[in-house]
Amino acid sequence: METEDTPATAGMLEKKLPVFRKFLIGRNLKTGEYQRPDGRYEYRYKDEITGKRNSVYAADLASLREMEKKNNKDMDDLLITDASVKKLTVNTLFERYMATKNIKERTKKNYIRMWDYRIRNTLGNIRVVDFKTSHVRTFFSALSDEGLAHSTIKGLYGLLNPSFELAVEDGIIRKNPVTGTLGDCGTPAKEKEALTLEQQEKLLKFVEQSNVYKPHLPMMQIMFGACLRISETIGLTWSDVDMKNREIHVNGQLVYYEGEEGYCFHDSETKTDAGIRTIPMTQTVYDAFRKQKELNLMLGLQSNVEIGRHSGFIFNTKHGRPIMPADMNSFLKNIVNAYNKRETILAENENREPEQIYA
Repeated sequence: METEDTPATAGMLEKKLPVFRKFLIGRNLKTGEYQRPDGRYEYRYKDEITGKRNSVYAADLASLREMEKKNNKDMDDLLITDASVKKLTVNTLFERYMATKNIKERTKKNYIRMWDYRIRNTLGNIRVVDFKTSHVRTFFSALSDEGLAHSTIKGLYGLLNPSFELAVEDGIIRKNPVTGTLGDCGTPAKEKEALTLEQQEKLLKFVEQSNVYKPHLPMMQIMFGACLRISETIGLTWSDVDMKNREIHVNGQLVYYEGEEGYCFHDSETKTDAGIRTIPMTQTVYDAFRKQKELNLMLGLQSNVEIGRHSGFIFNTKHGRPIMPADMNSFLKNIVNAYNKRETILAENENREPEQIYA
């Protein structure tokens, strides 16, 4: 007969022991602690905020208890410890943030485009709980080395910072690692100055005397005289112009960006609510509208499209479509360059300093 000290008896006793016990390898495991068949240790707990049951694992008991300690501290601080939340990436956090924003569709698309171009494949795949201040500082420093303007980096900061602020508010992290990281990163923006009335008059006189640029004179007179943005100018329709009462009714703008059907024009609201306004015409602006109508008839520049709620656009290409914003910027830049070139020659002939226009 075998005694309890024989190998066979010892083997039978070992098989009767359950996989998870409070007493393993001479250690007294705490509530929620278990040792798995593979030797690793597991701690099971219930997240007090979400009510979900979770587990953490470690190769040794000391490491497991460090994890327990951190979990308990997180729950004391009302942070979510759910495993799915810990897997949340910066990209997904940004998507959550954008879902909370009630902004114009064009603005949202611009934000997403900026994110996709600069952040999605760089910082975007880092887990939120692992994100450090050093990550964003290094990122901004690299963008500065690339020569990006401060305003561009500030725009990216404006996407990252509120996204992480949402993570703080939702109890995912304690502190926003992005706040205060912008500093003076990037190339300082060049200070822009509006043209003085004297500069406007000189530029318009130059255009009037130019065989190349004279067809653009009425549009420039309207832009300068009514203080219109480019998007507002190309979005003007004849129904916005009250020639009888000599008023311009600005109630929207025409913008060009990528939509569901690719890049195309979109009828948009003005940049701010104050942008909706009625502008009285000066005599110069009134005459410019009359001249533009004559030019359209003479050159066959008639609008043949409807964009959103608007049709009958005043400023068109030979194909009957509104002028592209990029083309508008381009010919204005060409006009300024041509003016400055002539001014340089005149200044040399008159032995004086040239009065350049910077736009």
